[in-house]
Amino acid sequence: MYPEFKHVPSSMEKETWREKNIRLFGVDLSFSDVPEWKRTKHVHRLHPYLGKFIPQLAEIFLRKYFKLGETVLDPFAGSGTTLVEASVLGINSIGIDISKFNCLLSRVKTDDYSIHLMQKEVGDILQKTEQFSKAYLQNKGQTNLNGSTPHFETESIYLNEWFAPRALQEILFYRSLIPNYHYQDLLKVILSRSTRSARQIPHYDLARPKKPVKEPYYCHKHSRICTPVDECLKFLVRYSYDTIKRIKEFSRLKKSVKIEIVHGDSRTVKLNQIIDGVFTSPPYVGLINYHEQHRYAYELFDFEEKEGEEIGPEFKGQSRSAITAYKEDMKKVLCNISNYIKEGGLVFIVVNDKYNIYPEIGKSNGLELLDTIKRPVTRRTSIDTNEFYEDILMFVRR
Repeated sequence: MYPEFKHVPSSMEKETWREKNIRLFGVDLSFSDVPEWKRTKHVHRLHPYLGKFIPQLAEIFLRKYFKLGETVLDPFAGSGTTLVEASVLGINSIGIDISKFNCLLSRVKTDDYSIHLMQKEVGDILQKTEQFSKAYLQNKGQTNLNGSTPHFETESIYLNEWFAPRALQEILFYRSLIPNYHYQDLLKVILSRSTRSARQIPHYDLARPKKPVKEPYYCHKHSRICTPVDECLKFLVRYSYDTIKRIKEFSRLKKSVKIEIVHGDSRTVKLNQIIDGVFTSPPYVGLINYHEQHRYAYELFDFEEKEGEEIGPEFKGQSRSAITAYKEDMKKVLCNISNYIKEGGLVFIVVNDKYNIYPEIGKSNGLELLDTIKRPVTRRTSIDTNEFYEDILMFVRR
C-alpha cells in the first residue's frame, strides 16, 4: 500500500520544478539566498522550535492566494509561523494546536503589547534575578542566615538532573517572580528559551540531547574541550534584550487583525465561523516528539501533556501500522476542518508526502487537488544537511 523506497529526483526533474516555481512565484522557493537573520526575522526567533517552516514560504503563499481581511486557518499552528505572517499582511488567522507550549509561544508572538510596560517588566524581573544571582554567589550557594537569599526546591527529576545548582536556582527564582507581572506569558517564553540554553548538554546538541553531561567534553561545534553550563543568568540577560528588540520590531509591522489561538485537537475541535482557506504544515510520521523537545518548559510550568494524543508520534516510528494510523488521523483532521472552509477555499499543506497519502485523504473530504509544488529544503536545524524536497499540496474545497 505504501512504497518502501525514497524517490531520488533527477537533475531534469529538479530543474523543471525550479522553473515552475520561478514562473509562479518569482523565486525557486529554496530561499537559499536568504541570510539567516532574515529567515528568523523579528518574533520568529523568540524561541527555538524544531520542524517549523521558513516564514518566507508562508509569506509568499499568503500574499498570492489570500486577501486583506480574509481568515486563514492553521490546524497545526506549531510555533505560530502562519499566524505571524498573516498578521503582517492584514489577514485574520486561527491557529489550533494540541500542545500547550505551542499555544503559549504562538500567543506571545502575536499578542499586542504596551512597549513601555513590556520593557519595564522584562527589565525589572531581570534586575531582581541579577541581584539574586550575585547574592547566591557571595553566599556560595547557601541560604543567608537571615533568609534574605531564598533557596528553591523542585520535585522535578528532570530539572534536578539537567541543570547545575546555580542555574537551577536562577531559573526557579525567576519563575517565582512571574506572577507579579502583567506580561506573564512573555516572561515564561524568555525563561523557557534561557532554560533551554542552560541545560548541561553538549553545545552541538541543543535540538535533541539524550542525557545531561557533567564533565568536560570535546565540543564538535567549537573544536575544543568545553565544560557544561553552570548558570542561566547570562542567557536571561541575552534573551531579555533580544526579546524586547524583536517585539518592538514586530509591533511596527503587525496589522490590526483578529487572531484566535485554540488549544485543542484539530480532529475534533469546533470553530464558530467559516474560514477562507488553510495554510499548514502537519507533523511528519514518527520524526519529532513535539512535547519532548520542550520538556524543560513542561516541567517548569506544569503544562498538561498530551504526548500520547499527537498525530504521527515519534515513539510509533514509521512502520506500516504507524503510517496507517497517521493516515486515519489526518483524514479526521481534514474531515473536521472541511466543515468550516468556504466553497472555493484553498487549502495548502506543506509536507514531504513520500507515501503519497494526501491526495486520497483530500479527495475523501471534498478537497480537489489542484497542484503539487516541489521545493528544495537545503538548510536544516539538525546535523543532517542533506537536501530533500517538500511537497506543497494545493487543494480547493468543492
